[in-house]
Amino acid sequence: MRGWRREIAGLVLPVACGGCGRPRTELCEECVAVLATAPRRVRPAPEPAGLPVVHATAPYENAVRAMLLAHKERGALGLAGALGGALAAAVRAGTGQPDRAGPLLLVPVPSARRATAARGHDPARRIAVAASAELRRGGAEARVLTVLRQRRAVADQAGLGARERQENLAGALIVVKGGRRLLDGGRVVLVDDLLTTGSSLAEAARAVRAAGYSWGGAGPAGSGGTAGFGAAVVAASPSAFELNRN
Repeated sequence: MRGWRREIAGLVLPVACGGCGRPRTELCEECVAVLATAPRRVRPAPEPAGLPVVHATAPYENAVRAMLLAHKERGALGLAGALGGALAAAVRAGTGQPDRAGPLLLVPVPSARRATAARGHDPARRIAVAASAELRRGGAEARVLTVLRQRRAVADQAGLGARERQENLAGALIVVKGGRRLLDGGRVVLVDDLLTTGSSLAEAARAVRAAGYSWGGAGPAGSGGTAGFGAAVVAASPSAFELNRN
């Protein structure tokens, strides 16, 4: 857009940075830099049974928290690219040499149907699509598989503790008919925008295992966790980062 047209657009449709609120920019350079940090393995406490190895790019606080909420709840869809780039970095950190392991299959954790309808979009899926595009630009073979569905209604997770979240989600997800065949086409990486208690990713992992998926390789040396597939998120609770500091 030419300079004067951008100026007029800024007056008619004013924007502010999704991270810090700086005016007249959707995302400032400082907030972009926050998403460019090196991903790390994260672990919630308590750690739910069946949780795969999870990598995250940033703690869920300050500008990162604001960006994720703006994208998820306020329809700042232009942030998906930057958030997807951060998710792609977390996927790379957890998969070692993806080209040697076959295609990367990013499987987003689905939101509750009511939440998706209220927001008008599925945040995790939108970020996953952006992440897969970034991975392909880097030379990896990657695609998004939306094969997980909720088979029963679940309560809003907000305000629930770790045990309540696990009970709320237990048995809630299923791999859709024909999804197992698609999962067999590569290495699964479960993806979401945020990890708090780990209950959503643990339930997603259970559903994938229940469908019979079992990738034959092993994760990066020393990664630990469940062999076969991992998980990646944009952000995780600060405490999940603290548990892994050396």
